[in-house]
Amino acid sequence: MLNKKYLTTLLISIVLIFNISTSIAGPIDECKEYTTMGIPGQSGELLCRKGFLLSHSQEHKTPLWVIEHLTAEKVVGVISRYNKFKADPDLKAGNRAELSDYSNSGYDRGHMAPAADMKWDRTAMIECFYLSNMVPQVGKNMNRGIWKHLEERVRVWAVDRSSVYIFTGPIFDKTATKSIGENKVSVPTHLYKIIYDSEKNESVSFVMPNEEIKDNDILKYAVTIREIEEKTGLDFLSTVEKTLQDNIETKKASKLW
Repeated sequence: MLNKKYLTTLLISIVLIFNISTSIAGPIDECKEYTTMGIPGQSGELLCRKGFLLSHSQEHKTPLWVIEHLTAEKVVGVISRYNKFKADPDLKAGNRAELSDYSNSGYDRGHMAPAADMKWDRTAMIECFYLSNMVPQVGKNMNRGIWKHLEERVRVWAVDRSSVYIFTGPIFDKTATKSIGENKVSVPTHLYKIIYDSEKNESVSFVMPNEEIKDNDILKYAVTIREIEEKTGLDFLSTVEKTLQDNIETKKASKLW
């Protein structure tokens, strides 16, 4: 017969295992719409939002990747821009970016999941202004220039194709050590965006330097998904059949959709 001490220890162990499993699975279970194409990486803290799923880096105080599933119906939403930035309430102070970090930094609070993608739902709009969805981004001729044009083009594609999956995030060159604010929010050297049409098994992907870009030639910054994986250590489209995945990820777009 099992003694009382053993039963107590066993019960505590079961509770701990359950709690750990719940903390890991919870965000994924609640964000199944965004995990259809797989989770790009295991690093960071998963944060499930109404309009996207992201992995937040405590080291960089930025997302590592953000996944959206943008549909034609979402694009035509009519919710007004919220425009109230705030620290993410689900992250502890010291592990997150604060408004003070961006103040007078010379960088925009650059959305990875854009506000204009969230016009379909009030909660989605509010949550996209959490700083966990931001990176320090050059504003003129980047966040407010060519990057904005890319985001606008993606919404057109979502309407034309009914829906697309979008992966967006920062790239930190190994030699880059720049940060802003007391919490040392890392400044990415580049930004990436991958757009995938799961019906046609087609993708376009881009990497842009986090600097002023004088032209608006988006295609000039087209790359393969495999190149982004090599730069970030992430694995995109992991649920797609391997041969098909290899075919998609090694093709660079020769034209915009």
